[in-house]
Amino acid sequence: MVSSVHADRIDLLRRAMAGRKVDACIVLSSDPHLSEYLPDHWQARAWLSGFEGSAGTLLVTAAFAGIWTDSRYWEQAAGDLAGTGIETMRAGADGVPGMLDWLCQHLDEGSRVAVHGLTLSVQMHQEWLGTLQARRIELLTELDLPGDIWPDRPALPAAPLYEHQPPFACRSRAENLAAVRQAMQREGARWHWISSLDDIAWLLNLRGSDVSYNPVFLAHALLGQDEVRLFVDESRVDAALRQRLQHDGVRLLSYEDAGQALAGLPAGEKVLIDPARTTVGITGQAGAELIHALNPSQLLKSRKNDAEIDHVRRAMEQDGAALCEFFAWFESALGTERITELTIDEKITQARARREHFVSPSFSTIAAYRANGAMPHYHATPQSHAVIEGDGLLLIDSGGQYLGGTTDITRVVPVGNVDAEQKRDYTLVLKGMISLSQAVFPVGVAGSVLDAFARQPIWQALADFGHGTGHGVGYFLNVHEGPQSISFRAPSRPSSGMQEGMITSNEPGLYRPGKWGIRIENLVANRPAGTSEFGRFLQFETLTLCPIDTRCVLPELLTEGERNWLNAYHAHVRERLEPLVEGAALAWLEERTQAL
Repeated sequence: MVSSVHADRIDLLRRAMAGRKVDACIVLSSDPHLSEYLPDHWQARAWLSGFEGSAGTLLVTAAFAGIWTDSRYWEQAAGDLAGTGIETMRAGADGVPGMLDWLCQHLDEGSRVAVHGLTLSVQMHQEWLGTLQARRIELLTELDLPGDIWPDRPALPAAPLYEHQPPFACRSRAENLAAVRQAMQREGARWHWISSLDDIAWLLNLRGSDVSYNPVFLAHALLGQDEVRLFVDESRVDAALRQRLQHDGVRLLSYEDAGQALAGLPAGEKVLIDPARTTVGITGQAGAELIHALNPSQLLKSRKNDAEIDHVRRAMEQDGAALCEFFAWFESALGTERITELTIDEKITQARARREHFVSPSFSTIAAYRANGAMPHYHATPQSHAVIEGDGLLLIDSGGQYLGGTTDITRVVPVGNVDAEQKRDYTLVLKGMISLSQAVFPVGVAGSVLDAFARQPIWQALADFGHGTGHGVGYFLNVHEGPQSISFRAPSRPSSGMQEGMITSNEPGLYRPGKWGIRIENLVANRPAGTSEFGRFLQFETLTLCPIDTRCVLPELLTEGERNWLNAYHAHVRERLEPLVEGAALAWLEERTQAL
């Protein structure tokens, strides 16, 4: 049976396409800031299709509708799209063409393809143009066809902005501005355009609540050598903050005026833009010369200073104490209370909310029981969720935003009996996580090189996992940030090499569709390992403080070194968290940190 709501919306889109003589419409999961998490106003793909995953691209023609999404969302997409008439296109799977390849195979020369330019990066636009023009297919970026048919489209958020202040803000606004301006000068740019929200928030020591889980706000910025033009709704900035911003040379302009800002610069002026973080809808009318380079703030904010890392350590203590309280409750309630995946989300957030300097979750908690754990980005809903009962593995991936840092942790715990195959998979993942934790590597090495440390024990078992092993993490900012990542699939660039102070996740996994999923995740910081005649070297400091459940471990599969690492980690966790917990939480901590 076709889902009438989403089928009707696709039909409306097709009518709008016909009216504009458009043969194909692409709807991206993005906004004018190319954010990972989108305000409701920019959730056009989800509104049209019903697919709620955070990554995926909808393509609609007169006779076809499909969503391309990666392996994290294949199972979820199949469920969300059932009955809609929209096909799940398993991006990266054998025999599944890429979206552009599909277009080139199915569209005739002279066809017209529309995508809203305010959701398409400059970099992607250049790549698409080369492919489509070779087939004489026209790419239109000035139309917002989903917006034309979307009644009662949600308004843009309008909550007040606030300042990230000392002691948690460890760099002044003036220091951040000076560092970025120096980078601009090295690139020969007089101006720098910034649309990425975490870069703007970091640069100006401002925070907001416009995007779920990330303490950022909707704005664009044009940075000159003597001024900053901040395009944001002025009503969201109180008088005192406005005065402090003016003191630092920040001038407030309307958010709606951002689109004309580059067009208003004189021809010949040089403007630095990051083509991966700026949309073609913004740059399309620019008369100035555009210099393509990474946003300098990307690298600057990724390298946390010693004061920031010390605050993160304190935030990890608070986060670990909250998790002790949660797991103590969970184990005592299991079998006596009705617990669902939704209950876990509620309880873990409540535990964090009782800790010092907590602001919000850092992403939507993933509580996935049994087969649901095989979907790396599974999301329980009131309409579809599991009850935690019987035997199985429960995967919990959660995190918090604190004034002094951002956390992200995954643990897998047993419910009832766990069989030998589950324990074997769990132990393989643990071996991979420990291997990466112990890595020593030269400054500047690519994260793609480090990926093999975590995957080797899993590869040796002829298994693998489809996601990256690690992503950068912000400082009271986005839980996913660049430029570094630990993934053999990620392109290696000079700007993404490992540098001192970066905080990255360490999260190998192993997933058995229809059975279970296992992922163990800590956050690690790049710290100095020493200097020799071969150069400077880094090592990882594990920041996350929470026991790893040894009930799922097959000890005979661990080497002596791995066993020693795990026991030392648990001793460290116990030492750091004991002063912060009491009663049942303390008893749970002591039991779960016993030496193996």
